[in-house]
Amino acid sequence: MEERSLILLKPDCLQRGITGEIITRFEKKGLKFVALKMLLISNEKAEYHYAEHRAKPFFKELVDFITSSPVVAMVVESEEAIRLARKLSGATKVEDAAPGTIRGDYVIHTSSNIVHTSDSKESAEREIANFFSPDEIVMYEKDIYHWI
Repeated sequence: MEERSLILLKPDCLQRGITGEIITRFEKKGLKFVALKMLLISNEKAEYHYAEHRAKPFFKELVDFITSSPVVAMVVESEEAIRLARKLSGATKVEDAAPGTIRGDYVIHTSSNIVHTSDSKESAEREIANFFSPDEIVMYEKDIYHWI
């Protein structure tokens, strides 16, 4: 059964000029992109996105960072899209991110960790609805053999 995940390429990704490289990693894995856009996240959307961290001391830092510069928001779809996107991204804490993962290869500081991926089906549904309207999700069949 196919599932969806939200992926956000955070401000540090765009500022460093590695957006294309990171998108390519998800694409090469075989995840199907069904929505993609660049946007500036409002404080309201950022606070909703990080609501589970509201009581934590780093909440303001999270909101300030994600709203500081444009992000690229994407919705990917595949069997186990959530698990696959998180595995490709690597551990949130930079010291735990394995080489070969996005964070393991590109991140120096945990506070600037380049990418966000949904951590559960419930989170994915809430996060996708926060950044995309239903008419922005494009349904299509992925037919790789037609183009070979």
